[in-house]
Amino acid sequence: MGNGIGYPGCSSNEEHNSLFRSEKMTLCQLFLQSEAAYTVIAELGELGLLQFKDLNPDLSAFQRKFVNEVRQCEEMERILRFLEGEIKKEKIKPVGLEQIPAAPLPKEIRDIQDELGKLEGDLKDVNANRNQLKSNYLELMELQVVLKASEHFLEETTFHGASAAGSGIAKREPTAGDIEMGEKSETVPATSFGADGSMRLNFLTGTLPTEKLNGFERMLWFACRGNVYLRYTEIAETFEEPTTGDPIRKSVFCVFFQGDKLKQKVSKICEGFRCNIYTIPKTVEERTRMSQELAQRVGDIHVVLEKTEDHRKRLLVNTSKDVRSLAVKVLKTKAIYHTLNMFNMDVTQKCLIAECWAPVRDLEKVNQAITEGTSKSNSEVPSVLNRLTTNETIPTFNRTNKFTKAFQSIVDAYGIGRYQEVNPAIFTIITFPFIFAIMFGDCAHGVVMSCFALWMVIKEKKFLKNKGSNEIWNMIFGGRYIILLMGLFSIYTGFIYNDFFSKSVNLFGSSWRVTKYYPDASHHGNSTDLANTTLVGNSTAFENITDLSNTTGHGSDHPYYINGHLYIDLHHVPAFTHLQSYNRTGTVYPIGVDPIWMIASNKITFINSYKMKMSIAVGIIQMLFGLILSFLNHCYFRSWKSIFCEFIPEMIFILSIFGYMLLLIVLKWLTVFNITSCAPSILVGFINMFLFSYPAEIPDCNPQFVLFNDLATMKMVQTILVGAAGICIPWLLIVKPVVIGIQRCFSNKNVSFIPK
Repeated sequence: MGNGIGYPGCSSNEEHNSLFRSEKMTLCQLFLQSEAAYTVIAELGELGLLQFKDLNPDLSAFQRKFVNEVRQCEEMERILRFLEGEIKKEKIKPVGLEQIPAAPLPKEIRDIQDELGKLEGDLKDVNANRNQLKSNYLELMELQVVLKASEHFLEETTFHGASAAGSGIAKREPTAGDIEMGEKSETVPATSFGADGSMRLNFLTGTLPTEKLNGFERMLWFACRGNVYLRYTEIAETFEEPTTGDPIRKSVFCVFFQGDKLKQKVSKICEGFRCNIYTIPKTVEERTRMSQELAQRVGDIHVVLEKTEDHRKRLLVNTSKDVRSLAVKVLKTKAIYHTLNMFNMDVTQKCLIAECWAPVRDLEKVNQAITEGTSKSNSEVPSVLNRLTTNETIPTFNRTNKFTKAFQSIVDAYGIGRYQEVNPAIFTIITFPFIFAIMFGDCAHGVVMSCFALWMVIKEKKFLKNKGSNEIWNMIFGGRYIILLMGLFSIYTGFIYNDFFSKSVNLFGSSWRVTKYYPDASHHGNSTDLANTTLVGNSTAFENITDLSNTTGHGSDHPYYINGHLYIDLHHVPAFTHLQSYNRTGTVYPIGVDPIWMIASNKITFINSYKMKMSIAVGIIQMLFGLILSFLNHCYFRSWKSIFCEFIPEMIFILSIFGYMLLLIVLKWLTVFNITSCAPSILVGFINMFLFSYPAEIPDCNPQFVLFNDLATMKMVQTILVGAAGICIPWLLIVKPVVIGIQRCFSNKNVSFIPK
């Protein structure tokens, strides 16, 4: 296998090393016979190693050769979405894929299309029948309720009331049924009475949604000027809308009126409110007979509806077994035709010409896939793959697996590197979870996170088989290996911080011990572990010390206290020897922060400062590591100009500022200060460094800086560092553009122009 297109300095063995750098790529030209094009692209798609170029950029999607095939695939996708929606409504879980099916052959595509069309037609017919049966069932149920309510609304069609000479209004006393159902009674208009004190009224009975009832009542009152008599009651049973399945609350009403004009007005109002109007017999015998007939019809429709539901569910269950497999096949078919639309046809219209980028190390696999695809199509003319030489920009291809895919996605989200650059994803596998753990350093939380990630890793085959459409879960599951490493590193940093659910644990015993000291040799020092102390007052004050011999009271004259507070220091302080001294037991805490810090009042200040400085140190190291990787890239591409104009000033700048800061942090950690106020402030020191502000002399406790013993040396070193950083700024911004401009001037002088 020959060398691919690359830069000078690339050795042949780098073709097989894709972890450190991106894959070596080459441009290939592919000649395919029309009858073999589909199967060859299907085999290459299963391989997943080629990136095809669009050779028809000026053509729209509707002007390409395989536009009809793409439309057929989109129609099949529409049918599949419809089927999946119906399956989801019935809460049927689709059968997962044991393995990803291969792309179907052209003759299989027609069978899939016919099968999907038949499934859609059958399901639509079943849905239409079911909706019609539900509508009829709902109508009959409403009619049953209306008949039952009418027994309370209609005792007789003729009402006898008081004479017109009396109050002028005939009132119907509420019956026991009215009180039972809670209906609303209204006054009957006086104009409805005849000379004999009796009257006959027409009526309309029906149902409407309960939320429309108030508007319906007002409209009747204003439109009919109060010359109607409305009775209504809410239906206790909740109905289901046939098409959507949403619950509906309805009420039964009965409107009494007199005359044809009022009948027309009431009918139009009912039509406007979309009321369901039912014809109710006026006699009790007819209503009883009608109720019996309705009960029989409701029972018959209920039986038919149950059988229809069972048939529909069986149809959806059978469909759910193949819906995911069919969806994958249709998606692959559509991708194949989209790829074929990027090819050119030769003059004979019998051959397709394609150009693609391929990894050099996988050309043998590509040729095998082309051969298999040609044989599946039964084509007698073989397909041909040729390598081309080009000056085009070569794409970057980083090979991944299920472990490195998530880390590569994080790197690509910030930007994809140039061709054959060092791939930082391999280093991100360690640096990303470790930097996370520095911020999230809790051992117990890390255990929880690690167990959750480990559960996803163990069950990954099951989850991949039943992969759903929940984007949040898919994102979490895709980063399962990242979460696992973040949890493991958090356990480590949690031990360093001595944090277990934000609580410290004294696993190995504190390394600090308090010792009572007497200048008189007749007294013997007594000591106790600081594990029995409790914080009080300031950063080093404790009270309630137990198990100390000869201690009574906590007054200011107590031998353990100074001004009412007990103090702890690293070393014996001569000025306080008449009170006590505190020292370590001779050993340090085995791992992490000594638990004695967790009962100090300056715990948050100390721990946060410690975490912040460690984060800064790790960040500076990571920046330096990034610069080293850029140096390797410059050397690989033989870009000496970039080394001189970019790498050197960047390295000088970062070492002058951030490297100096890192040195101060480490020295401050390693230096023991007998007096707390003598500990230098790195922030103040840096501000003074850039302002060139220095004290007249360095005090004995050396509060400014612990590296120098004299002020002149400190001034000289810091001035040199600031000056070096300042020089690097114009070096970075000006030198390289000037060099490039000079190179272009010289190259233009060597170009000869042909006069017109």
